[in-house]
Amino acid sequence: MDLEPSGTSTKKMEYNKPYLIEKKWQELWASKNTFAPIKNKKNKFYILEMFPYPSGNIHMGHLRNYTIGDVIARFYKSNNFNVLHPMGWDSFGMPAENAAIENNLNPKKWTEKNIEKMRGQLKSIGLSIDWSREISTCSEKYYLQQQKLFLDLFNAGLVYKKDSYVNWDPVDETVLANEQVIDGKGWRSGAIVEKKKLSQWFLKITDFSKELFDDLNQLESWPEKVKTMQKNWIGISEGAEISFKIQNSDKHIKVFTTRPETIFGATFLALSVEHEISKIYEDNKEFKIFKEKCLKNQKPNEDLNEKFSFKTNFFVIHPFTEKKIPVFFSNYILMDYGSGAIFGCPAHDQRDFDFAKNNKIEIIKVIDDRSNGSVDLPFCEVKKDSKMINSEFLDNLNPHQAKELSIKKLQEKKLGNKKIDYRLRDWGISRQRYWGCPIPIIYREDGKVLPVLEEDLPVKLPPNINFKNSGNPLSADSSWKFTKCKETGQKALRETDTLDTFFDSSWYYLRFCSPMETDHPFNQEDVKYWMPVDHYIGGVEHAILHLLYSRFFSRALKKCGYEIPKEPFKKLVTQGMVCHETYIDENKKWVEPSKVIKKDDDYYYKKNGNLLSVKKGRSEKMSKSKKNVVDPSEIISLYGADTARLFMISDSPPERDLDWSIDGIKATYKFLKKIFTNLYGTFTFTEDLNDKDLKKIKISEKKTYEFIQKIIMEFSNDIKNYRFNIAVAKLREMSNYAFKNKISSELKDYFWSIFLRLFSIIIPHFCDELAKKAGFTGFLINLSWPQYDSQSINTDLVKMVIQVNGKKKSIIEVTQNLEKEKLIEIIKGNKNFSATYYFNAKKVIFVKNKIINFVI
Repeated sequence: MDLEPSGTSTKKMEYNKPYLIEKKWQELWASKNTFAPIKNKKNKFYILEMFPYPSGNIHMGHLRNYTIGDVIARFYKSNNFNVLHPMGWDSFGMPAENAAIENNLNPKKWTEKNIEKMRGQLKSIGLSIDWSREISTCSEKYYLQQQKLFLDLFNAGLVYKKDSYVNWDPVDETVLANEQVIDGKGWRSGAIVEKKKLSQWFLKITDFSKELFDDLNQLESWPEKVKTMQKNWIGISEGAEISFKIQNSDKHIKVFTTRPETIFGATFLALSVEHEISKIYEDNKEFKIFKEKCLKNQKPNEDLNEKFSFKTNFFVIHPFTEKKIPVFFSNYILMDYGSGAIFGCPAHDQRDFDFAKNNKIEIIKVIDDRSNGSVDLPFCEVKKDSKMINSEFLDNLNPHQAKELSIKKLQEKKLGNKKIDYRLRDWGISRQRYWGCPIPIIYREDGKVLPVLEEDLPVKLPPNINFKNSGNPLSADSSWKFTKCKETGQKALRETDTLDTFFDSSWYYLRFCSPMETDHPFNQEDVKYWMPVDHYIGGVEHAILHLLYSRFFSRALKKCGYEIPKEPFKKLVTQGMVCHETYIDENKKWVEPSKVIKKDDDYYYKKNGNLLSVKKGRSEKMSKSKKNVVDPSEIISLYGADTARLFMISDSPPERDLDWSIDGIKATYKFLKKIFTNLYGTFTFTEDLNDKDLKKIKISEKKTYEFIQKIIMEFSNDIKNYRFNIAVAKLREMSNYAFKNKISSELKDYFWSIFLRLFSIIIPHFCDELAKKAGFTGFLINLSWPQYDSQSINTDLVKMVIQVNGKKKSIIEVTQNLEKEKLIEIIKGNKNFSATYYFNAKKVIFVKNKIINFVI
């Protein structure tokens, strides 16, 4: 496809309308199904990006995420791996239902329209997606198989229903899992979450707490911060479970504690208002008011400043002193921790101390702080030389010794045992919404709760639903809700709750292995071949919710008899956010950056013909609320997808945030235009140099040949290790080398052919067009990756990236394994480098053989 340059008669092709080139190559790829994997090829590579919610528009985060994955997918395909790179849509959920309610739309039609639009937008980026494997969680084909999985879990005893106080979002009118409550607010609506008692379905994720915790250590290719986040959420605690006998009763209250050595400082018991003993006070009006107040003010995962109390009329007996200890209910005790009961040791715990002071409870110090002066209580820090006091047989022991002895004595008295407790609680999966996967359960009139027969699946959503009433629309749809038991003919009710959308996304990686399978959720042989996912790419914000649930699902399905690996994702790559500068006017309202005018050192924007002052804020994650978003479609239509792709991976490492810059986009486009204009039709494409060609290379050109081989080696290693910005810097170096040095025609053809083959995984349309003009027929992605001549590479030299405040400034070639001080001396002696690099540096970050970063 030859494009005429606009406004010029030059014979050189100009890169003026890149989107036309891109469209042509996208159509060619589609017609040849270039990106479909080849069945049963030996080396497989399964790469997956977290699939998007179909909101209707892709954003810069999507563009960056999918570009990162696409570069890696193309690299492994060129290295003769059988690459699976699919796409799907997380298409159930509250946004579609809320949009339907607000705009009187059908959520299915709204969702499918959005999918169609976003599919087109993603295709415009030129992704190496196998679109024949596309799935959508709201399609009946998908949720039919999901309902089968639900029944498998149900039959394996991993699903159960119980009455429970749950997190209730009053705006979205649905239940939220603890993981979906952020700072006491709903993760989508932002509403303050309340406590509500409902009958809910749960998955027994706690059955796998130990596995989920311990196996994190085996995930060598996961970021440490993600593993730490999951460990903290699962929350292992080692301690003891102590039975406190209720006075004048045979009953006991079990308490879990991590500090059994402080047992002699126990002066009260505090219970959650959800503790089973609260049933005694069900008819107590004062307690009812207190309980409602507690539940309303409880915020999951958060300590409360104000601690409410309700004193009961009974006591428990201390296991060693037999002293009477009063029992209270309090809002700072949650059923989510231990058994929903604690013993209070106010001298050595801040929360217990506050509670004791408010309720005038005795405070007994049992750990000596070993200081000469007095230390204010509560004294919580345990030092190496701390000793136990006021603790009978534990006196003068250090707290660690006391912990072991106290547990031993409790076991002897049969009032306690050593115990490991986990913070993780079972996953509530019921949602009181229409737009979700129906739970395949019926309630028969004789009181039996029964799974829907597999032959009657899928339980479909009713197509026409009334959203005018508040609450769950399925509950009000009598024609759908009322049914009959097929086996007995008795009347029955369908379950009107739908599944949490995180259920949908906890197994889709398995469905991608065989998305056309109709008899089973996935084909076992396909899963055995493709799983685990080799590289999984997504935001760190999913570290707890999605990734933890997916890890649980793999284990739960194994228990159901499926042959799948315990860990679904071998390598995890968490990309940073795309950020943009923000501006705010004098009325504290956000202003779009595109409307801001810089004048001298001040910023303004035009309104009604007047220049109004604005203040420049921090560069923050792009968000509509702060008006600092950029539409990817506009960038693609103006500068082309290849420009956007290149900018997205060349400016910052994938794991770090990327600062969006229109100047950066323009500079990237200018670079591509220069390459395109100078290369178009000026060389002949050659796949490799044969022995005859190698012999023809002049001694004076051996340096160029060696340079090419080293670029191939280093670029390949950088891509494999997600050092994309460094890899792009090497290609810029390569093009600069060619423009500055005279190269013979034979070597020139080889030089630029290698350049295009390397660059094609990043800017595929651009490279395919230039390769075609140079005589290559086909697609560069189908060529094997260039192999370097190892004998021609001097491995004693390495290229060090020089950075200032994390931004690349230059690359210097030095001896391998050079120490930091020696490298700084070399930089000081190079007149091309600014003295501020080393004279004004507050800190120097040095990674041997890779980078030196001057923080100034």
